[in-house]
Amino acid sequence: MRKNRKILSVIFTTALLLVACNHASDGLSAKSNKETANPKVDEDLGKNQSESSPKDTEANDQEESTNNQTSSNSNNGDSATISQKDEYLQKLNEMEEEDRNAEAKTTMVEMEKQEAERFKKWDDELNKIYGILKEQLSPDKMDNLREEQRNWIKHRDEEAKESSLKYKGGSTESLEYVATQASLTRERCYELVAHYMK
Repeated sequence: MRKNRKILSVIFTTALLLVACNHASDGLSAKSNKETANPKVDEDLGKNQSESSPKDTEANDQEESTNNQTSSNSNNGDSATISQKDEYLQKLNEMEEEDRNAEAKTTMVEMEKQEAERFKKWDDELNKIYGILKEQLSPDKMDNLREEQRNWIKHRDEEAKESSLKYKGGSTESLEYVATQASLTRERCYELVAHYMK
């Protein structure tokens, strides 16, 4: 009987500790999420993407690092100016927020048109970023980037095709193709700014 009581006591204590630890980590997690979370919503299919891609994470890490440096410089009394990279990351964040807040269309034709417009918007922005990088990068780095960009375009289109094949023959096939192109182009904008822009 005593042995059973001791076992029950140990189990009960362990359970209380687990609940307390879980409650504490939930509080920290909620606080952390409020400060740093930037949930991505895939407007074209209405899915909440709980995980960001490695490219998004790298861009966000780079942005936080740059923001911390700028903040640090201002606190030291230096006349810190916002870099072009910081300005561009802010612009991209505003564009993404605009996408998230856009009214969701209801018919396939409207949704496909909306995604085509989103793709064009991000592709135009990618071309502007590429133009800025032509001015900022050395000829060798620009040659490397040019080759990387060519490969990326092939990859983007192949990825869009593969993604759309899940709906082959269906009305969603072309919607999925253009939506994937738009999302990958958005990610590429963040990647180029984070890795190459000064």
